[in-house]
Amino acid sequence: MSRVLPRVDRNIRALVERRMAEERRKPLQDRIVHRITRFTGSMAFVILHLVLFGGWVALNLGWIPGPRFDHDFVKLATFASVEAIFLSTFVLITQNRMAALAEERAELHLHMSLLAEHEVTHVLSLVREMAEKMGIPDAFNPELDELAREIPPELVLDRIDRMQQE
Repeated sequence: MSRVLPRVDRNIRALVERRMAEERRKPLQDRIVHRITRFTGSMAFVILHLVLFGGWVALNLGWIPGPRFDHDFVKLATFASVEAIFLSTFVLITQNRMAALAEERAELHLHMSLLAEHEVTHVLSLVREMAEKMGIPDAFNPELDELAREIPPELVLDRIDRMQQE
């Protein structure tokens, strides 16, 4: 078990370092948008709005002393609408970025799976040859022929496309 942990630690360290490097390479505008959406998705943002909007309403209804500046709440509605426009834009920008990252990770996962498939196919061929030389009966199992055959990824993608169209 102790031999596995250094590899696991190395992989985790590599992933963390990669994410930190990606974060440093992000343009300033992306970092700003990320901070804004992180704040707007927090309870602090909700509490801030409860206090601000609650105070605005209470003040303009005359529940607390002070000058009434928005008798019909048109200014409040305008402010809330403009804020909603900007917040929804920030959320869409963040979602687009997250979708792009998810696509990159999916492509990496596919690439790693294809490499693993190739390696397993090669190892299976070697093991089968060894089993044949050693006279092990399972070496002549017909399923091994199919398992040891390389399958080009293009063939799989074309087959998926055809099946989806049917």
